[in-house]
Amino acid sequence: MPAVEFKKLPGVLAFQRGLVITDAPFFNVLPEGQTPVMVVRHGIRGTQNVNKDGDAEKSTAANAKRQEVSNIQTTDTAKLDEKAEALAVRFSLRFLDLKDVLFACAPASTDADDLVRNYRDSVTDFIERAKASGGLDEVARRFARNIANGRWLWRNRTLARKVEVSVSVAGQAIARFDALAIPLHHFDDSTDAERRIAAYIADGLRGNDDSGLDIEARLDFGVRGALEVFPSQNYVEDKPRGFARPLYCLGSPERPHGNSAMEFESTRTMGHAALRDQKIGNALRTFDTWYPNYAEHGRPLPVEPNGASLEAQEFFRDRKTSAFEFARRLNTLDPASPDGMFMIACLIRGGVFSGGKE
Repeated sequence: MPAVEFKKLPGVLAFQRGLVITDAPFFNVLPEGQTPVMVVRHGIRGTQNVNKDGDAEKSTAANAKRQEVSNIQTTDTAKLDEKAEALAVRFSLRFLDLKDVLFACAPASTDADDLVRNYRDSVTDFIERAKASGGLDEVARRFARNIANGRWLWRNRTLARKVEVSVSVAGQAIARFDALAIPLHHFDDSTDAERRIAAYIADGLRGNDDSGLDIEARLDFGVRGALEVFPSQNYVEDKPRGFARPLYCLGSPERPHGNSAMEFESTRTMGHAALRDQKIGNALRTFDTWYPNYAEHGRPLPVEPNGASLEAQEFFRDRKTSAFEFARRLNTLDPASPDGMFMIACLIRGGVFSGGKE
């Protein structure tokens, strides 16, 4: 029998992500159909906005010390077609059988010979108990709520006057939601439609059904015209001077049409605007209300081993409440408890849990 509690985790321990998820491209909703929303690169002449009372050396503006008013930049923008009635955003996902999430488990040079075998048995046992528990169903319901409320639309959701989210399986509609009417900050009182989606998620995690979910949101912003919308942004190391914001897009950039000065082009189409799968996944798993000071903070966190929050720039879980600690105690962890449900969600998230030297 494996030890009740492991003194350390195996030197090589990793779990693969337990959901298969696509990017979410943007589309103009036009009277005659849908067309891609494109990312366009262009120049702008803005103004310098540097706090003169702040520390210029630490300012985000590369030339904070200068006194010029103008701020010349190159930036990316995604805008709706001037005739668009709404924005459509869609993606697909399915959940893997939890038994398949253990990706690597191998000993470090200092690990005992039986550590890996015992730990594999511990993971298998926890997953089997999780599949039989109501904890897995609760995790599935929380995923379903974050699909239904459109949290994955990020800033676009905040700007919209109306958001309708529809979910289908194999081309058959199974649910439709008024996303703005569904809570973001708690996961109580699931509706019948949310439970239908959760049942597909739970079946996937239990290995009973691998049906994929096709999800589409239609956003009405309350205005018509070439309105700016917000795909994911790209992080670029050592950006060129004066380059402001690169946006994520699918496809290849438009090639220049010619080299003649008479054919100068002030804009360049970069590709099809989209939300990155990683950003969607982060939103879908933003349901950790089990961390110690949730009552004080009042917001669900993305499921992260240490409770990391980019928004707050803080870790909300300490060593005793981290997934690394719970991973050592899988044998004693009740999958229907708050700690157990957090651990189920961490296994779905995936990641590296490798232990160090004793």
